[in-house]
Amino acid sequence: MSKTVGFVSLGCAKNLTDTETMMGILEKEDYEITNDFTKADIVIVNTCAFINDAKTESIDEILEIAEWKQTRDIKLVVGGCLSQRYYKELREEIPEVDLWIGTTSFPQIAEALKKLESANGESGQVCIADIEDTIPELLPRRGTTPFYTGYLKISEGCSNHCTYCVIPSIRGRHKSRPKEAILSEAETLIKNGVKELILIGQDLTQYGSDLNGSETLASLLTELANLAGDYKIRLLYCYPNGIDDTLID
Repeated sequence: MSKTVGFVSLGCAKNLTDTETMMGILEKEDYEITNDFTKADIVIVNTCAFINDAKTESIDEILEIAEWKQTRDIKLVVGGCLSQRYYKELREEIPEVDLWIGTTSFPQIAEALKKLESANGESGQVCIADIEDTIPELLPRRGTTPFYTGYLKISEGCSNHCTYCVIPSIRGRHKSRPKEAILSEAETLIKNGVKELILIGQDLTQYGSDLNGSETLASLLTELANLAGDYKIRLLYCYPNGIDDTLID
């Protein structure tokens, strides 16, 4: 009998695409995804740790499910930014969590759950990888947004190192996704009926800065705009210093 998994996704759209990828991976491994936690065998909370309010929201959500866990035989998994940055401290404070999984290790969610199931109920397991690890391409993904809109992540991390921002210490330096992978994912979204591609990344204007060659956000947009179909392209998270005449044109 397949296990049933419920998700709580907190924070930004980038976190949501990670959640959608975990859903796709687990569906492919014959897990059943549910929106009804009362029917879930496993609950996965994908957390945010960008600002204090986000940390508080994430911890409150974890504690609420941990309390509910006292009356039901479930596994509680915590992933995302809060897990990546604070799992050592939180393992001691919230022993009800069965598995901590980080911002670059979520592609291993199926393997981590199988290991958890074979651990005879041992809680507090950790699946945390280096924040500079590259996320594999061609991972399955289950959409959660309305059918006519879809997020398209073009990069991971950030190299701006703004004094007020913790993203580089949680998600690592800026890493552009290969153009071919982005175009392929965009084509799939369009074929599935998406009318608005929403490009996301911590700073879209950094796109291509770490690649060999002349790839830029402007050149990527040109190729995205030439794909067959009827759709719009929206940009989120553009750092002002990276906006130039070529991008505006």
